[in-house]
Amino acid sequence: MLSVNVQLQRGDFTLDARFDAPTPGVTALFGRSGCGKTSLINVIAGLTADGAGKVCLDDECWLDTPADIRRRAEQRHVGYVFQDARLFPHYSVRGNLEYGARRVKGTVTAGLFDDVVALLGLSALLARRPGGLSGGEKQRVALGRALLSQPRLLLLDEPLSSLDAARREEVLPYLERLRDHFAIPMVYVSHQFDEILRLATHVVVMDAGRVTATGELGSVSRSSALQAIVGADAMGAVIDGRVTSVDAASGLAEVAIGQGLLRVPAGSLSPGQDLRVQLLARDLILAVTEPHGLSVRNQLRGVVRGIASSGGNDLVEVECAGVTLLSRVTGAATRELELTIGTPVWVLVKAVSVSGLAH
Repeated sequence: MLSVNVQLQRGDFTLDARFDAPTPGVTALFGRSGCGKTSLINVIAGLTADGAGKVCLDDECWLDTPADIRRRAEQRHVGYVFQDARLFPHYSVRGNLEYGARRVKGTVTAGLFDDVVALLGLSALLARRPGGLSGGEKQRVALGRALLSQPRLLLLDEPLSSLDAARREEVLPYLERLRDHFAIPMVYVSHQFDEILRLATHVVVMDAGRVTATGELGSVSRSSALQAIVGADAMGAVIDGRVTSVDAASGLAEVAIGQGLLRVPAGSLSPGQDLRVQLLARDLILAVTEPHGLSVRNQLRGVVRGIASSGGNDLVEVECAGVTLLSRVTGAATRELELTIGTPVWVLVKAVSVSGLAH
């Protein structure tokens, strides 16, 4: 468990953040620029001398000001990947990686070095200098250097923010490999929700120096705190499922979510593959009678569990096949359909509107 309860004052800005996150896994700090995400991970890393409160990882406390405990950054065994790679320009890629390994008390086995190089696709780059690398390649080297220091916790401060869209897509699969291959707890800072969707297991939403929501991604994806940042159009349920079958003739795959099945575009999916699905509230249609004769591939039966009104529209929470979905409808539609808590409904989801991410 990573347990954080810290306070920091910087001029007119106050950081007062509390959260607990399971380990291992990827805890995402999400929020607008300037909300305090970087300040928070700097306190966790021990890079800020005047942070107060408590930071504990599993059975070890790094900061506990009431108990007069304040471990220096080098005593916390934290790996840190910054927004810019911060590589040593006079070292080769191999030299930069070996610098990370030299930070370890004891030895780094050749097997670990080779494993990291293979995982991050760095073999062809080892003899090159940072000046000859693309932005995405530099960030992969920075990740490798941090991993070879064998950290207890890996902190990533918007590592993709300096990259264009193509380079971001280049690096994201490597971050997914890192998450799946190593059992190192990670804290990932971002203000891009698509990155959070692909990587996070736990989410901490921040606004103006405070935590406004925290929990597993599925529950936070439906929170009003998240909507306040991403807007109504980007709101929706995020669900982890598994591909059960692929039909080449129809171009659709069936994904088990909860106790139900969802049909999605097959693409390159294969049976047995884990998939994270985002169902945007704006794309889900509600019906109070069983629909017939429609082209919609997904018709799921559910029960209304909540209705929240905002700006003339309603966000309807529906429990469906063991998962919770969101549908955005007009207030007029809510009244005409006589939707209340407990109303049985059908949720209609066009297969082409489902966004699926391999997970």
